[in-house]
Amino acid sequence: QVQLVESGGGLVQPGGSLRLSCAASGFTLDNYAIGWFRQAPGKEREEVLCVDSSDTTSFYTDFLKGRFTISRDKAKNTVYLQMNSLKPEDTGVYYCGRRPLYCYPDAASYNYWGQGTQVTVSS
Repeated sequence: QVQLVESGGGLVQPGGSLRLSCAASGFTLDNYAIGWFRQAPGKEREEVLCVDSSDTTSFYTDFLKGRFTISRDKAKNTVYLQMNSLKPEDTGVYYCGRRPLYCYPDAASYNYWGQGTQVTVSS
């Protein structure tokens, strides 16, 4: 059974950091891309970062470059999203999703999703 489980969200002050985890089970990361998306209240789900089956990283939001990084640990079958210098506008529910092989900036192309983890950036 394919499962994606996000964790690591929480309340953080502006300028702070969080590391989100996306633990995969029921499949291995070798043949799949894992993308992180976020959804702010009242807004559509937007692409954040993705890492594909060959460890190539794709940024979909220039606004996040230099602040967010993605990595994966094949031994743990887990993908991480490191978020630094967080801003209030980063607040939202963060989801990880799976699609075959390569990254693509369209949530509709991802066929499995986790339940999401809430990130709130506020003083």
